[in-house]
Amino acid sequence: MKFVWPDMLWLLLAAAVLVAAYVVLLRRRQKAAIRFPSAGLMRAAIGRGARVRRHVPPLLFLLAMIATVIAMARPEARLVLPSMQQTIILAIDVSISMGAADVDPNRITAAQVAAREFVDERPPDVRVGLVAFGGNAILVQPPTTNRDDLLAAIDRFELQRGTATGSALYAALAALMPDAGIDLQALEFKWDSVRNPRDMRQYSLRPPPMKEASPVTPGAYPSGAIILMSDGRKTIGPEPLEAARAVAERGVRVFTVGFGTREGANVQVGGWSIFVRLDEETLQAIADVTDGAYFHASTADDLKRVYRDMNTRLVLERRDTEVTFLFVATAAILLVASALLSLLWSAPLLRSA
Repeated sequence: MKFVWPDMLWLLLAAAVLVAAYVVLLRRRQKAAIRFPSAGLMRAAIGRGARVRRHVPPLLFLLAMIATVIAMARPEARLVLPSMQQTIILAIDVSISMGAADVDPNRITAAQVAAREFVDERPPDVRVGLVAFGGNAILVQPPTTNRDDLLAAIDRFELQRGTATGSALYAALAALMPDAGIDLQALEFKWDSVRNPRDMRQYSLRPPPMKEASPVTPGAYPSGAIILMSDGRKTIGPEPLEAARAVAERGVRVFTVGFGTREGANVQVGGWSIFVRLDEETLQAIADVTDGAYFHASTADDLKRVYRDMNTRLVLERRDTEVTFLFVATAAILLVASALLSLLWSAPLLRSA
């Protein structure tokens, strides 16, 4: 548990002062009972049970004061609550390395099968959009709840040269927030300009023009999120972390999925041998910057499990929630109980006196 106003907890010292004052008051009453024998006889007649329960109302009052101070500090707890996310943009890597057959029958087919299951199991009120990215990032399906349109878009995936992870994040953000004014044409990569296909990292594009926005807390956007899956490193396009910061400034979470082996491997694609290594550091950093989460999947079954977990997160998610009302309600109940018990138990004593 954490607190929005932790400085208010210093008021808990008042509880210690109340306890000390109560102890001093009891000692003074004991001295008075010794000086007046009749009071001592009445105390003996009352009985041990009555002597003990007379401390209950003050104890309840003390607990009520403690609960009130904690409420003033505005406590927050991480609770599992229904998610408010209504739009999910699924960005899937379709670079040539996704054609590798180290996953049966190949990586892209396994990714398509997992994406179909994700669409089938999604909550009915959640819209899903699809971005396919290789050398360019393309919105192949705007956000929709139409299952058939989504499945048809997944079937249209085609492999491309290059891995523009940063472009994928900008394209996903543009699909999620059309009002952001992101110029996606500025991200288009012209393959005619490539002189050395073996080293495309030199073709790093600048971030696309977009409207300025007042930065918000990462993860503060409640109506949507981005899921990005990749099996390799960025080769062209804007820097992924720069794109992630732009996404985080608008409060959007990015959940990243690394698909492939951590050690890297040579894969045969179209008669070419390509060494592919998963860039977990970047994917983890993207998730961290945007207050999302990173998942690793090395097999087709792993990828299916990850997407199932994603669907669960869409329905229920853990988030920090202010629980001040719980402590206010507790304090009120304790105060009422203290007053009622004090009146109930003191009435017979007053009559006998």
